[in-house]
Amino acid sequence: MNARINLQILKGEDGLPVFAVIPYDEYLSMSQHNGPTIPNEVVGKVIKEEMSPIRAWREYLGLTQVEVARRLGITQPAYAAQENSDKLRKSSREKIAQALGIVLEQLAF
Repeated sequence: MNARINLQILKGEDGLPVFAVIPYDEYLSMSQHNGPTIPNEVVGKVIKEEMSPIRAWREYLGLTQVEVARRLGITQPAYAAQENSDKLRKSSREKIAQALGIVLEQLAF
């Protein structure tokens, strides 16, 4: 976002910033999100519990490894290895995203 925004900072009694105010039209254009979203719960699991995004999504969706493996047509141990791998091919991530009912971009954070 390189566009200049007409921004006003409001400070509290202690002199520290409390609010940032922008024109309403700019707020509306910023709030119209065009891409896929990632629930806070998923991000929290990745950051706080150091889970892989794939595992965080699976748990968030209430799925077991067996269920996801069945959707992928592979065994549970094979899926478990993929869920914990840092070096999955894009095609594998795409298949897992599809099995979870999400888009690939939602795994890339």
